[in-house]
Amino acid sequence: MAVIEISLAAARQSGPLQKRDWCTALEAGAILYFPHSPVRLRAEDIAFLLGQQQADSSLHKNIAYKPAADVLSGLDASASDSATATRLRSVMRGYSEAAATFVESFLEPYEGCLQRDYASFRPQEEQNRNLPVRKRNDLLHTDAFPTRPTGGARILRFFNNIHPERTRDWVVGEPFKKLVRQFAPAAIAPRPDTAVSRTAKGLARAVGLSAALPSVKRTPYDDFMMRFHNYLKENDSFQKDAPTERLRFPAGSSWMVFTDTVPHAVLAGQYALEQTFLVSRAAQVAPEHAPLTVLEELAGTALV
Repeated sequence: MAVIEISLAAARQSGPLQKRDWCTALEAGAILYFPHSPVRLRAEDIAFLLGQQQADSSLHKNIAYKPAADVLSGLDASASDSATATRLRSVMRGYSEAAATFVESFLEPYEGCLQRDYASFRPQEEQNRNLPVRKRNDLLHTDAFPTRPTGGARILRFFNNIHPERTRDWVVGEPFKKLVRQFAPAAIAPRPDTAVSRTAKGLARAVGLSAALPSVKRTPYDDFMMRFHNYLKENDSFQKDAPTERLRFPAGSSWMVFTDTVPHAVLAGQYALEQTFLVSRAAQVAPEHAPLTVLEELAGTALV
């Protein structure tokens, strides 16, 4: 797995060709790593975030900020209408806006094409959390959203480790293109008369994905990606035997990655911020690496 380290000076001084190269590397599965985060929060805001802790970690993995509606979700019921919630929404709004400003400038080819999705604050210790299998962060997986289908757009995530001392520990695995070919044999290619709506089901059956999904309008692509996410987390042999590489992101660092392409898991760490973006196929500089392209090549038909 390629991890490309970028200094603040390099980020500021990069020109259009370099910015395009970074987009290409990201889309191919690289992680762009900033030892010193280019998105800085005020010291008093970080101190406020470090003072927060969800009372029941089994209820929510994190606190989400929804920029389109300017609202928070995932708070403990006792804090949802408090002054703390108001302050937290203000801090998260500022972080989301700052992250978007940086990413749109740094990844210039995407400027004007990025869809800003949720931001999240993750106050819980990740190690040994008691969560259902499909909600666990410490199991290797590629990302898909159960309630927010992307319609083929890619999932780009920008992370900040705001813990003052501890690293945030990840493992990453082999890329989506290799995994999906490993678990979905060539026999999944549909017959000429197979409908698009049945293609994703054929893909899913080929890798043993049969669990029911929530009733959300989704494309065949989204249906497969959600089932594949669940399948990887629930596959004990994959979790045990898959080749992985361990990464430790220091306090004060940031990194960005297309998490629909790079299988990842969070083994340990506390207090992190994250901003998600959706990148349409039309905006991508190397769409041949996109999961949508990979799956449509396997299926022999359009999936969105």
